[in-house]
Amino acid sequence: MYVLKRFTIIFIILWVSLTTDAQYLETGITAGGSLYTGDLNPSPTFSLIQPAGGVIVRYNLTTRWVWKNTLLFGKLKGDDTKGENLWGRSLQFQSNLTEISSQIEFNFLNYFTGSRRENFSPYLFTGLSLFMFNPKAPFEDNWIELQPLKTEGQDTKAFPDRKPYSKISMSIPFGLGIKYGIGKKLCIGLETGYRKTLTDYIDDVSTTYYLEGDQIDPTLPEEILSDPLRNHSSGMQRGNSRNKDWYAYGGVFITYKFNLYKTPPCNDFRNIQRFE
Repeated sequence: MYVLKRFTIIFIILWVSLTTDAQYLETGITAGGSLYTGDLNPSPTFSLIQPAGGVIVRYNLTTRWVWKNTLLFGKLKGDDTKGENLWGRSLQFQSNLTEISSQIEFNFLNYFTGSRRENFSPYLFTGLSLFMFNPKAPFEDNWIELQPLKTEGQDTKAFPDRKPYSKISMSIPFGLGIKYGIGKKLCIGLETGYRKTLTDYIDDVSTTYYLEGDQIDPTLPEEILSDPLRNHSSGMQRGNSRNKDWYAYGGVFITYKFNLYKTPPCNDFRNIQRFE
């Protein structure tokens, strides 16, 4: 939580310092779906798409460059009985997702909300995100938090070097979208992109099994959720720690333009006639 608080404070300071001199801002909402890719589903499994959405604040630097900040809420889900089943592990999870992201957009065409001519552009984006997750799995009709169960032997005598993972991590978002201006104030669009994360534990799966499958007590969630099929040995591969987890978000958005200056103060907007 300390990392999240620091990131949020920096985010607010940067937003306030820059928006005080902005030509115009756009704020709005986005709605769509999120998709996990990792040890349980190494290739996109579209049946696992979960609902997601959030809010957007765009600071338009020029007609080509935009600084965008988003707050997303959603869910991620994985199940190795769907898609490519690599090891027959019968592992699954679901997790709530909260993401704070700061990104730079590059418009391929000159774009200005309110312009009659320059009111459409495809764009690319990249940036930096902070996100929170909390993988859970089903046990006796309840969804149990997996991190406290230490399902890969974290902090055990057999694996003293394995430590419990953090449920807060960073990611690098990148993707593309299209935007279209409607009238003088509205912008609508589509956007899709992946997040390359710095964790391999969104799904609670990364390294090896730590129990002998035939000795697992099915009444103990910390044991049965580590190896639901009870057919693996300690040290057998459970995940691939060399590959970090990914997730994607795609959706539609609508934003509303707020003018912060009566007269454009920036050279990039000096030819205001073309925006009217």
